[in-house]
Amino acid sequence: MERRRRGSLALALNLAALLLAACALSTSYWCAGSRKVLKPFCTGPLPLTHKHTHCIRYNGSSANDSRQVQYVWETGEDKFVLRKFHSGVWLSCEQNIDLSGENCRSFINIPPPHERGVLWLCIVAECLYILLLATGGILMSIEVCHFGNVIDGLKLNAFAAIFTVLSGLLGMVAHMMYTTAFQLTVSLGPEDWKPQSWDYSWSYMLAWGSFTACMASSVTTINRYTKTILEFKHKRRNMEKNLKIKQQLLELDCPEQMWDMYISSVPSTAEELLELSSPSRKMSNHDMGDQQGEEYC
Repeated sequence: MERRRRGSLALALNLAALLLAACALSTSYWCAGSRKVLKPFCTGPLPLTHKHTHCIRYNGSSANDSRQVQYVWETGEDKFVLRKFHSGVWLSCEQNIDLSGENCRSFINIPPPHERGVLWLCIVAECLYILLLATGGILMSIEVCHFGNVIDGLKLNAFAAIFTVLSGLLGMVAHMMYTTAFQLTVSLGPEDWKPQSWDYSWSYMLAWGSFTACMASSVTTINRYTKTILEFKHKRRNMEKNLKIKQQLLELDCPEQMWDMYISSVPSTAEELLELSSPSRKMSNHDMGDQQGEEYC
C-alpha cells in the first residue's frame, strides 16, 4: 500500500507538470511590459465632450496640415503613450494605439535572422520536454495499475524515472533558452517592437512550476525504486541467513557427519589412550578402596 501511494503521488506530480507545461506553452504571457510610442495625429471630427488623449490635436480645420499642430508643451499634453505588450513562445501581442484591443504577430519572425536559431532550439526543447513528460506519465500510470509481477513493475518504474529526469533537464534548458532569445530580441530586435520596460509574467512562472513538479515526480519515482530494491536486498539477506542456519542444522543431524565426528574424536596414539584411561583407573582404585572399607566395617 505504501508503494502504491508513492506511485500515485509521483503520477499526480507528473500530471500537474504536464498540465502546467501545456498551459505555459499555449499562452503568450511569458514576458510582459510596456512600449513608449509617439502619439499619432488625430483624424476626423473631434467631439466637444470627448478629449482625445491618445492622439495629437490640431488647431486648424485642415487635418493634414502638420504646420498647424499645436506644440505639446503649449497644451500641457504628453506626446507619448505607453502601450502594453506581452510575448510568448509563439505570439507577441501589443495594445492598439487607442489602447482598446490588441494586435498580435508571430514572435518567431521578430528576432534578427542570425539569432532565431536559439528560439527554434527553445521550441524543439519545449516540445521534447512535454513529449518525454507524457511518456513518463504513461509508464507511471501503467505501473500503478499493474497488479502482476513486481519485477515488471520495477522495470516500468525505472524507465518512468529515466524519462521524467530527462524531461526535467530538457525543460530547464528550454526555459533558459527562451530567456536568452527574448533578451537578444530586446537588444537587437526591430525598433517598432523594442519595449520600454519588461518583466517575466505568469506563463513563465507556470513553466518553472511545471519544471519543479517534474523534478519532484522524478525524485519520488527514484526514491520508490531505490526503496523497493533495498527492501528486496534486505529480504534476500534474511532468507540467505535462514537457509544457512537450516543447512547447518541439517548437517548436524546427519548420521554420517556424527560418525565422522566420533571417529575424529578417537585417540590416534597409545599415549593419548593412556592419558584418557588414567583418570578412570584412579577412579576405579578409589572406588575399590571405599568398598573394602565398607566391608571391613
